[in-house]
Amino acid sequence: MVGAALPLDRVLQGDCVALMQALPAASVDLIFADPPYNLQLGGELLRPDHSRVDGVEAEWDRFADFPAYDAFSRAWLTQARRLLKPSGSLWVIGSYHNIFRIGAALQDLGFWILNDVIWRKSNPMPNFRGRRLTNAHETLIWAAPEREARGYRFNYEALKALNDDVQMRSDWLIPLCTGAERLKLDGRKAHPTQKPEALLHRVLLASSQPGDVVLDPFFGSGTTGAVARRLGRHYLGIEREPDYVRLAERRIAQVRAAAADEIAALPSRRAEPRVPFGWLVERGLLPPGRTLYDPARRHAAKVRADGTLVARDITGSIHQVAAHVQGLPACNGWTFWCYEQQGRLVPIDVLRQRLRAELN
Repeated sequence: MVGAALPLDRVLQGDCVALMQALPAASVDLIFADPPYNLQLGGELLRPDHSRVDGVEAEWDRFADFPAYDAFSRAWLTQARRLLKPSGSLWVIGSYHNIFRIGAALQDLGFWILNDVIWRKSNPMPNFRGRRLTNAHETLIWAAPEREARGYRFNYEALKALNDDVQMRSDWLIPLCTGAERLKLDGRKAHPTQKPEALLHRVLLASSQPGDVVLDPFFGSGTTGAVARRLGRHYLGIEREPDYVRLAERRIAQVRAAAADEIAALPSRRAEPRVPFGWLVERGLLPPGRTLYDPARRHAAKVRADGTLVARDITGSIHQVAAHVQGLPACNGWTFWCYEQQGRLVPIDVLRQRLRAELN
């Protein structure tokens, strides 16, 4: 349950550390943070045609030195850890200027890094001076609040479905925010580091569920809030610049929240109740003596009253017998064995899913 003192679906204007200190502990499911990068830029950056490149020159990205930046990072990360529920997690994004310092601070404060993700930009800005490699990626760190955390959310099946039923990797090819998605004021970028909504869509889909609370302590142009609203999550943004607060509020007000059936993620198989094969036997769905076959009818086995199978020279579990008849070290018996129904073979996993539906 969300704490009564936790403001939802709002953008709070002010210092992130002070405002985070005022929020109730263990009240947030997910934090996405895009902190200042401390770019340490010197002088203007010009294109070959001498036009000026818009960079991050705002006061909010300026720090006296590395110790000052480290102190700031530790302050907001300390509050982030306090605000996260035991089942929550943190995603933080940065460039080579700051992400390694933040990673060290995370570990020093007790966070447990789950993954680092490389956001590979399909359309990066060229290196105009030709003195270094083109900066074509940024790094995200995904971390749990402590090493012993076991209940953090990871929607594995949803990400796999998002990736054409292939396990999602830790390198994400996503273009920079351009075109109609890029917010502008007077023909210029409204925010210098606006993140693409596709990036936040993937993060929120991976680590939250509808109704969760997502905190972004560096709200900027409101990308996190826009995606959270679309995906049926609650958002809470903190932003110190009043112009960005107004920009984000206008942006989010135009977002249509998806219907419940449009945002329900595929359930995690690990979270589904365990159904032993013996339960199918005792419920009479596959009574003793029933013959099971593989999909090609090359192998057959009979069901025993104790939930084991017998085939030729072996008696054992559905997995053991399936592996033995094929000469394999292991096999998933739920997908290997089928029962005959009206002349066709049906995987026994269909019966397992029926029982799971009853349990749910």
